[in-house]
Amino acid sequence: MRTIIKGGRLVNEGRVCEGTLVIDDEKITEIREASSESSIEESGEVVDATGCYVLPGIIDDHVHFRDPGLTEKADIDSESRAAAAGGVTTYFDMPNTVPQTTTLEALEEKFRLGAEKSHVNYAFFFGATNDNTALFDRLDVHRVPGIKLFMGSSTGNMLVDRDEALDRIFASARLPIMVHCEDTSIINRNMMAMKEQYGEDPDVRFHPLIRSEEACLASTKKAIELAVRHEARLHIAHITTACELEMIPANSLHSITAEATVGHLLFSLADYETLGAKIKVNPAIKRLADCQALRDGLMDGRISVVGTDHAPHLLSQKQGGAAKATSGMPMIQFSLPAMLELVDSQVLTIERMVELMAHNPARIFEVRGRGFLRKGYQADVTIVRPNSPWTVTPEVILSKCGWSPLEGHTFQWQIEKTFCNGHLVYDQGKVDGKYIGQPVLFR
Repeated sequence: MRTIIKGGRLVNEGRVCEGTLVIDDEKITEIREASSESSIEESGEVVDATGCYVLPGIIDDHVHFRDPGLTEKADIDSESRAAAAGGVTTYFDMPNTVPQTTTLEALEEKFRLGAEKSHVNYAFFFGATNDNTALFDRLDVHRVPGIKLFMGSSTGNMLVDRDEALDRIFASARLPIMVHCEDTSIINRNMMAMKEQYGEDPDVRFHPLIRSEEACLASTKKAIELAVRHEARLHIAHITTACELEMIPANSLHSITAEATVGHLLFSLADYETLGAKIKVNPAIKRLADCQALRDGLMDGRISVVGTDHAPHLLSQKQGGAAKATSGMPMIQFSLPAMLELVDSQVLTIERMVELMAHNPARIFEVRGRGFLRKGYQADVTIVRPNSPWTVTPEVILSKCGWSPLEGHTFQWQIEKTFCNGHLVYDQGKVDGKYIGQPVLFR
């Protein structure tokens, strides 16, 4: 089957140019700039992308699809539909499920579920514990993107904070180590002080004071020291503070890198007043100055990847304050339109956005044949249309949890079509629920 995407503006590897993309079956077979176009009629399905931008499919390096064991909130079927609708063609899922993905058997079960239920491409992180480093050498480096390490307690309670265990993990990991950096002892001390002053469930606006800048900075500093000592590849998840950013080298894609999430780029302290626990996440959304520093980091090279930390919970589980409301929010369906709005606001260029959401995840995790519009690569392609307003309502939300902190917001960019391995998985509001994506290969 041949698909010819014509008339759009291709955004790829630092350039924007009008041209044509030719897809044969699963792969990109030809890329032509408009200046070299011929008038010869071609056979195949023609997609008119006039007025649109044609991007490599988005790679989200950080999602929690809750499958297995927490499927009342979300599952691979529902969340991969939301991914397709958001222009995301590949995701890497985190290990804090039930059971936790900390054994080879649990990892294989995740792959089985992906092959059965995922409508876009998938991969699964292996979770580090205090005592499972002996399994690291048995992981297939071609199937697993990396090791996920929680150096701070979060949803799923996979905390690893013993120094000897951390040394073993950083010394023995052959794969990138993606780290949740928060110091739990500092958090516990802050929570105790808040409860003494405000009762058993302090208001959610105190969440960034409990999961504080100090807690993030202490843990991030420790992770960097461990990575340097053991010459490990460190990818710091969902960085949240300006002071942490000062420790991150710019444009270092193979040693120490940092991810920012869409939520931390959109929201700041003042938004707790209107959104409350809907934006309660770990690490916490913090000051406007921190949000601005993260935005600055998008263009200066200190932020290498933008992910979502897509983490659905039932709305009933989001009730309460800093102690009782669960942390996490769904974001994958709306991450690309949100980032395109930051492009409109001149926070970053569309070329840099593609770097952060497609090229760099592929580079850092050494994804085979994806993340770029290149001849011979898998045809993971997203078509977006500017100046096409639409509003987030409950009816358009595909995540199983059924809510979004962005409800009521009007976006100016529309995800028009999403191709996964050359297959049209999303087309102007409709997801192909029969298509199953592919396991991602690495290295």
